[in-house]
Amino acid sequence: MELSLLLEYGWVLIILILLEGLLSADNALVLAIMAKHLPEEQQKKAINIGLLLAFIFRIGAIFIISYLFHVWQVQAIGAAYLIFIALRHLLKKHNDEKEKKVKSYGMTVAQIALADIAFAVDSILAAVALVVDLPDTTMGDIGGMDGAKFIVIIIGAIAGLIVIRFAAGVFVRLLTKRPSLEKAAMLLVGWVGVKLLMHTLAHPSVHIISHDFVEGVIWKSIFWSVMLIIALGGWFLSKEKTEETLEGK
Repeated sequence: MELSLLLEYGWVLIILILLEGLLSADNALVLAIMAKHLPEEQQKKAINIGLLLAFIFRIGAIFIISYLFHVWQVQAIGAAYLIFIALRHLLKKHNDEKEKKVKSYGMTVAQIALADIAFAVDSILAAVALVVDLPDTTMGDIGGMDGAKFIVIIIGAIAGLIVIRFAAGVFVRLLTKRPSLEKAAMLLVGWVGVKLLMHTLAHPSVHIISHDFVEGVIWKSIFWSVMLIIALGGWFLSKEKTEETLEGK
């Protein structure tokens, strides 16, 4: 590979790793929210299964990317699901802890799988949009795309999975230490659902919103500004559990 081509691919790879890190933070937050109610041992298992599924779905999405470009319904279902679980939690007048524990381990894993599918599609579509204009190489085709592009996307996906693995644990610890943060976390989940909805509405098959707007600076600035406001607001308004409360749990 020529030096100029190598530099071009390297620069896009750096941007992609940063992008996948940001997208994976959303995935990690949802994973932490869904696993939080489980006992500690099952919680770790659920997060590890969620990480494995995220990897499988992302790799699978790369191989069927040409098909996914035409199936906007996957993102739509993911968006609706995230918005639904956020609203269901926020509109409850009483947050019944016993009711939360009724949710089985199997049901939690199933919900994590559904969320992972939606995030995998969103992540890979964003990655392909970033590398699609790179020049083709002599590496041949893998999964219906240039081999070098495929490798770049795989590296980006792995970087994103590393973020999910560590961020999910951090989010679980934060939610355990500051239970009142859960409302803010649910707002963030709902807002991530809105982001997926915007991508769905910008899909070429739907085209209600301009794709350039969704991928542009204005919308991304709005999205991350609202994320920051919710996160900071939740942090400053939440109360930390005392040691006595944690021990008596």
